[in-house]
Amino acid sequence: MGMTMSQKILAAHAGLDSVVAGQLIEADLDLVLGNDITSPVAIKAMEKLGKEGVFNKDKIALVMDHFIPNKDIKSAEHCKCVREFARRNDVTNYFDVGEMGIEHALVPEKGLIVAGELCIGADSHTCTYGALGAFSTGVGSTDMAAGMATGKAWFKVPEAIKVNVIGKKSPYVTGKDLILHLIGEIGVDGALYQSLEFVGEGIADLSMDDRFTIANMAIEAGAKNGIFPVDELTQAYMREHAGREGIAYEADPDAVYASEITIDLSQLKPTVSFPHLPSNTHTIDKVGDIAVDQSVIGSCTNGRISDLRAAAEILKGRKVKKGVRCIIIPATQAIYLQAMEEGLLKIFIEAGAVVSTPTCGPCLGGYMGILAAGERCISTTNRNFIGRMGDVTSEVYLASPYVAAASAVTGKISSPEELA
Repeated sequence: MGMTMSQKILAAHAGLDSVVAGQLIEADLDLVLGNDITSPVAIKAMEKLGKEGVFNKDKIALVMDHFIPNKDIKSAEHCKCVREFARRNDVTNYFDVGEMGIEHALVPEKGLIVAGELCIGADSHTCTYGALGAFSTGVGSTDMAAGMATGKAWFKVPEAIKVNVIGKKSPYVTGKDLILHLIGEIGVDGALYQSLEFVGEGIADLSMDDRFTIANMAIEAGAKNGIFPVDELTQAYMREHAGREGIAYEADPDAVYASEITIDLSQLKPTVSFPHLPSNTHTIDKVGDIAVDQSVIGSCTNGRISDLRAAAEILKGRKVKKGVRCIIIPATQAIYLQAMEEGLLKIFIEAGAVVSTPTCGPCLGGYMGILAAGERCISTTNRNFIGRMGDVTSEVYLASPYVAAASAVTGKISSPEELA
């Protein structure tokens, strides 16, 4: 019986010739990831277990990003805990104020993971690195603790859903629209503990940033991971950022899939997820008249340079509507610098937006854009659960940077074509 991409990576890291869906395995890890919220819990778990030291100081990444710069005493204490742990264990990849970024943008940017590698992270959006042809998945802090101590983790080998991508995107359609469309089709549990494996000639029309966005939100369909095949674009990205290409695994011709789905890029329209689930999707032509109080452009889903360029394309020469707050958050320091050098920050500020240091910030209701009772936000983030960004009566609508920027200008959820 043939194996999928994900199954081949898991088999290789478990030292097995083959694995099948449902099989329990123990596998060697190439990277263990944590942030300022989840790492302190893992560190305390290691202390309770009496574990000292880490399995490999070069294969652990600790990224301070959720409440950075610290917003209060508690967040400062969390970071101090992780900072001291990193210092004690000489952790190579520790990122703090001045060199940090949102972890799922920073890790690939720094070249810390490449194709064919296996990563766990104590954050659900660790699945982002499947864009590079890696198997990466979110785990709890206890599993992170075990991973840091032993370099191993156990997995149940997932079934896979084959997602055939065909066609070419229309103007203003992005990877965000593809993944929102898919989640709308199959639901937030439509891929529960399965691998979303993207294939097809249409992938050539998806940029690396598109692929990162799509893989990032695989978890919003309940998936264990999302993964893309390795092509020339992927290899070029890895050469630039990591100086290595890893191992490109391909699914066997007789690989078994639980189901197959086809998405035609040419048929996609800008898509918006209404409250309070990412699966509550509507195409932009069916949104209606919905006023917004705030627009957030950023996050590990859509804070990369192409996202900022898209927002700038819409905001250039225009003004954010009076009464609307537009908050733009570059995902890393390097992206922030590039945006500055390209003149994007000038465009944002002249339009009446504010630009934040890299941070998760408002995405999880942390800071830098919390919503009051009854307020509405159009956001490029990944979740719109009840109370996700503030008061439980507030509402979050998920969309692409094009739509979020256009909505900031008009004061209501709008298609970028309305401003073309």
